Amino acid sequence: MTDTIARKIDHTQLKPEVTKDSIKKLCKEAKTKKFASVCINPFFVSLASNLLRKSKIKVCAVIGFPLGANKTEIKILETQEAIKDGASEIDMVINIGALKAGDYDYVKNDIEGVVEVAKGYSEDIIVKVIIETGLLTEEEKIQICKKIKETRADFIKTSTGFNTKGATVNDVKLLKRCIGKNSKLKIKASGGIRTYEKAKELLNAGAERLGTSSGVEILKNKKKR
Repeated sequence: MTDTIARKIDHTQLKPEVTKDSIKKLCKEAKTKKFASVCINPFFVSLASNLLRKSKIKVCAVIGFPLGANKTEIKILETQEAIKDGASEIDMVINIGALKAGDYDYVKNDIEGVVEVAKGYSEDIIVKVIIETGLLTEEEKIQICKKIKETRADFIKTSTGFNTKGATVNDVKLLKRCIGKNSKLKIKASGGIRTYEKAKELLNAGAERLGTSSGVEILKNKKKR
């Protein structure tokens, strides 16, 4: 069913040139297609929350986006403001430079800072941790996956879509193996998902959410099939 895959899509619009009209269109599409959420920059969270108030569509705000290089205190403040504005899902970017330098404790503390403040508002707030797989070695992917498992984050997310390659089937499979069968941690695949075939491959590999700005096209593609 189209609705099955639609409910796994975070309908995304994160380009720098986005306007209020773009967000209005995004929210209208999300309601029509019954997507899981709209994934947007913090500036537009209040607008989207008002537009989606009477629907089941969640508002997802990106934090520390797209580089992850903000200080933890700034990410925490961004998270607080996004939740006050109506976000019920948070997609945060890890400090990629710290990870590449091997400072896993800093990266874990950075994640926990955001997770704990979000969960402090409500345990129902979902936190997804963006690790930017295209910039990491296989060993770094494994190590950061282990660190995220030690936090109360809900999802590990592959990519921002702004740096190098996006989600791959191999990365999703690798993360799935690292997470293990008994973990509550889930996978969100994002970046470069533009066709129904790619979306289906990623879901079959173990992803439970998809981040894409091509959700409408993906569903059209499925309908044709």
